[in-house]
This record gives sequence, C-alpha cells and structure tokens, in this order.
Amino acid sequence: MPYFKKIKIPLLWLRRHTSDREFMLLSSALVGLTAGLAAVVLKTLVHYIHLLLAYGNRLLDQPYWLVVFPLVGILLTVFIVRVMFNGKIDRGTANILFNISQKSSMVERHKMYSHVLTSGITAGFGGSAGLESPIVVTGSAIGSNFGREYHLNYRDRTLLLASGAAAGIAAVFNAPIAGVLFAIEVLLIDISITAFIPLIISAVVGALCSKIILNEDILFSLGQREFFEAGHLPFYVLLGLLTGIISVYYTRMALHVEELFEEYQSKVYTRAIVGGMLLGLLIMLFPPLFGEGYDSISLLESNNAALLLQDSWLAFFGTNEWLILGFIGALALVKVFATTITISSGGNGGNFAPSMFVGASTGYFFSKLMNMLQVSNLPINSFSMVGMAGILSGVMHAPLTAVFLIAEITGGYMLMIPLMIVAATSFAVVKYFEPYSLDTKKLAQKGQLLTHNKDRTILRIMQIKHLIETDFQEISPDATLGELVQVIAHSRRNLFPVVNAKQHLEGVILLENVREIMFKTEKYDTVKVKELMLKPPALVQHDDSMADVMKKFDESGAWNLPVLEGESYLGFVSKSSIFTKYRKLLIKTTAN
Repeated sequence: MPYFKKIKIPLLWLRRHTSDREFMLLSSALVGLTAGLAAVVLKTLVHYIHLLLAYGNRLLDQPYWLVVFPLVGILLTVFIVRVMFNGKIDRGTANILFNISQKSSMVERHKMYSHVLTSGITAGFGGSAGLESPIVVTGSAIGSNFGREYHLNYRDRTLLLASGAAAGIAAVFNAPIAGVLFAIEVLLIDISITAFIPLIISAVVGALCSKIILNEDILFSLGQREFFEAGHLPFYVLLGLLTGIISVYYTRMALHVEELFEEYQSKVYTRAIVGGMLLGLLIMLFPPLFGEGYDSISLLESNNAALLLQDSWLAFFGTNEWLILGFIGALALVKVFATTITISSGGNGGNFAPSMFVGASTGYFFSKLMNMLQVSNLPINSFSMVGMAGILSGVMHAPLTAVFLIAEITGGYMLMIPLMIVAATSFAVVKYFEPYSLDTKKLAQKGQLLTHNKDRTILRIMQIKHLIETDFQEISPDATLGELVQVIAHSRRNLFPVVNAKQHLEGVILLENVREIMFKTEKYDTVKVKELMLKPPALVQHDDSMADVMKKFDESGAWNLPVLEGESYLGFVSKSSIFTKYRKLLIKTTAN
C-alpha cells in the first residue's frame, strides 16, 4: 500500500531507535488514523451514492426504484468481486477470527480497500446490511499488514489487527469505548492489561478522525431524557428475555437462509438476481428495509413509527395504531431475511446495524404494546434504545460492547442500568441455546476457532488419523510363545497387538505380563499367544472425536489405546503423541 511505503523509511528509523513498547504505541496511532480515514471514505461513499440515486426526488416520486436499486447494487458488487478480486473477498468478522487462529493474523492486502468499495456500493444502493463488519475487516487488514510490513511478531501483529478493528468501530459510530470493548470481546479473548493502551490509542484516533472530518456528534438523540425508574425494572427484564429469544431466532434463521443460497455458489449472477429480486419484494412490503436502517431507528426512537408504514403497499389496509404496531413487529422478524439475502446473494455488509434495527423495533413493539394494553406507561424512546443493546448482545455475544455502544451513540448514560439488565439477560438466554455467536458458529463447528475456548477447540482440530502410530509388531493369536519371544526380541515396543488373518484385533500382549514365562523355554511350543493376550482397556475408532478419545484415556488409565476402523486394526494412539500435538497447536496461537 503506497501509504505504508511513504512512511516506511522514518518508521524503520524509529523502529531502530525506540523500544518495542514505544514503537507499538506509535504504530497503534498510525493504524487508528488509517482505519479512521477508511471509515470516513466508506461513509462518504455511501452518502454520495444515496444523493446520486435520490437526484430529482426519484426515490420519493417513483418508489419502485427502491426495489430496483438493491438488485443493481448486488450485481455491481458481484461483478467487482469477480473482476478485481478473483471472485472472493471473504466477508465478515468470522474471516478475521479465522485469520487470527489459522493464518497467524495475516490478512490479505486487498482487504484494506476491497471491503470499503464493495460494502459502500451494496449499502449505497440500498442493500439491507450494515457497514460495521466491512470496516472491521478493513481496519483489521490495515493493522495486520502494518505489522507484516515491519516484521512484528504474532502477538504484536494480532494486537495491531485488533487496534485497526477498534478504530474502525470507533470511527463509524464515534464511540471509542465501544471500539475497544469490541476488540476485546470479539477478537482478543486472551488479553493482557498491556494491550489496552494500544487499543485505546487506536480507537481514540479513529473516532477523532471521523468526528473532525465528518463533524458528527451522537448518532441518535434521545430527545426527552428519561431517567431509569425502579418500577420499570420487571419490564426491562421481560425485554431482555424477549430480545434473547429474538436473538436466537435471528442467529438460526440467518444460518438457515445462508444454507439455502449455498447451492448457487457456482452461479454467482443467478444467485445475485434471485437474491436481489427477493430483497426487492421484501422492500415493497417493508420500505424501511432499504439501506442500513438508521433513519428508521430514529423514527422509532422519536415515536413516529407511522411514517415507516406510509410508503408500504401494506398501507392500503390503513394506518391505525394496531396495524402500525403489527408492522413494526413484522419488521423485527423480516429484517434478518433482508440482511442475510443481501449478503448471501453476493452483496457485502454485516449484521451490526441490522441487529440494532431489530433491537429498536423490538423495544418499540414491547413498550408500545404495554402502553396500548394499559399495563404500564413505559417510555418508548428508552425501550427502543435499550432494545438495541439486547439484540446486539445476543447476536454478537458481546454484552459490554452493546451496553457502551448504545450509551455512546445515544448519549444516554442515564440508561446504563437498564442497558446492563437487558444486555445481560439477553446474553444469558442466547448463551443457553447458542454457545457461539452468529459470526463464530460455523468456524466453531469446523474446529477453526482458536480465539474462544482454546482447549476445546484445539481438541476439535486434532484428528485421530494424524496421530496413529503403526510401528507396533503384530502377532497372530495362534502363534506360539517361542514365536512371540522372537517378535519381542526385534521390537522396541512393550506392547504387541494380537491380530487374526482378517486383520481384526483380538487382544494385546503386554511385555510386563509375559516377562516371567518368556524365559521358560520348555513352554515355547505348547503355550499359544491367545492364552496370554488381554482384552484392551478401551477401543478407539478412527473417526472418534478427540474429546471422546481423551475421555477413554481418563476412564481406562491406559497410556496407549488401539485404533480400529470398524473391526480392522489400524494402529495405536498414545497420550504422549496427543500432548505433543496439542502443545504445537497451542504454541501456534501464541508464538510468532
């Protein structure tokens, strides 16, 4: 990247004349500045595409353009990805987690700009996805490639990767605290206190960059400030439970829709057209699905939900309060389809902004319903804002990020208690049903997620077929003691599998159990191996999970266990080989 090359010579001089810590602090500031500028470019690109499309009030006078534009945006994105990036740019935060755990935090160079371009086009043309995930990928790529350029080790490179992501989030939302917490909760599970300073520097620089250039303050205004009332506590708990359930629904439906589009992976333009048409149909019925949805959130927060229904074909049925309430409730449920269709059909974006949209809709629906039923008199703006924290916490598995992000972007620190209650309750509900977040679930299922619960994940990665030892001398059950002695004499092992003509394991011979009889030469021709063999304490199948294998070792107390494929003998697996492989994989996540 030309930017890095221009500053490389002075930075190399600083690298030689400063301590490692001092250079990391300077590097985090530069990464934060670059990621902040990338966020500014992305937001500006989306803004001007919106202005271009709205030229002549086409979006107002001819609403069918709302249906056409997202399809055009997805097709353009697919075309750019195929022509400029060989058909693959690896979307989402999950890809960054994969790079951290499987590629030593090396992120492809093109991701420093490819996600800005493609997500800007997708969202600018009305794709129903957020910009936050692409800017996380962009910031992470900037940090990773900065570390690669100056030959930093794995730890420092990973820290700069996370610093870039923190700066990207901070710049998009003007929320530096949320940026730091996002990096810690999502990217850096095992973090030391010394890592906080670079993250903070990078996030602050990124946020300042966006604030100064774009002159932005808070994303939403709470209007009439509502303080937390203790009497509303049960309703906030109920909202937390509701957002937790909807978060589970969001996660599972998103993964299900992704699976439906997988059969079109080789037909990229067909996939884009099908997805664009489905998205257009949804937007005809629910116009607020067009774009990221921040304008719709503002209307919900200000209790002007009726404006969301006016351009919909569903307005034909009227605009009474109950119809509007049902429309908002439906929005909360269909947004996941619009977002996943946008991304799965070839567009680029993330689930951050959509989660906030669903959360605001859920909070509005819940509080308005309670008020209409005269159960209580709840502040709709407060519940709309707090609902965003509930869905963010549940979908992203990042409760602290959710709490402080909503507090920062709304200026609503007086809602800190309900934010914490709803985020924590939602997270607890989701964690019970879904141990992994939407972004990490597929990685965890493939055993490619080393940043969360390393012990369990490393065991999942390890496969028995790579650990089978075959240098054990086999012997037939019909062999004599004399033949066994000859086998023992030419082996360096003290364990001998007894295998019949069909290669089936019938037992094992332990050297310590035959040591006494093997010197009685008069029995060499009369004693058979099958009389001396023992039943193995446990059997391992070649496709057993490593967790199951370790359980068998613990229960049997053995150090070596035979491995079978059905009934056929393959070899042995030992504790020592497992521990050696485990240490190598663990070192891979912490060393250079």
